[in-house]
Amino acid sequence: MVILIEQVFGSEVCTLLQEHLQELSSESPPESMHALPLDDLKHSDITFWCAWQEPPLNKDVIETAGGSGYSGEPKGLMGFVALKQLTQTQAELKSMRTHRMHKRQGVASALLEEVLRVAISRGYQQISLETGTMSSFQPAIALYKRFGFEFCAPFADYREDPNSCFMSRLLE
Repeated sequence: MVILIEQVFGSEVCTLLQEHLQELSSESPPESMHALPLDDLKHSDITFWCAWQEPPLNKDVIETAGGSGYSGEPKGLMGFVALKQLTQTQAELKSMRTHRMHKRQGVASALLEEVLRVAISRGYQQISLETGTMSSFQPAIALYKRFGFEFCAPFADYREDPNSCFMSRLLE
């Protein structure tokens, strides 16, 4: 697996993002859905990573976990995650998704480890997230708990919502 920062969203990424948004909209009322659409993920305060089965052939250009780079077309999208800067010291985990063919293979853990590594290197002191409360979100909540996230009050522009729970973790 190679984790790349994506700056151009190819068809595999767009397809998985569309599946992500459709599934969330089928489970959450519109006022409780906070996943970002494609155009919002391109904003300058957001970093977007993808986990790929195989890196592209030509080394160069795109930043990856661990600092090496690749250019060209990676193969086999496994999942994605976004990190949104809220303030100089706080960021929000956004739009985390594992492709259905790669669930329970450590993809989400690898993506989350990379996000936490980058957040710490950027000097963030806290990373927070919003996720659903329905049963389909319980595996994600369990993952966040394993990574040290704890339930918290709504942050940023969020409000109390029976369909949302909020979690946060202090960074060292």
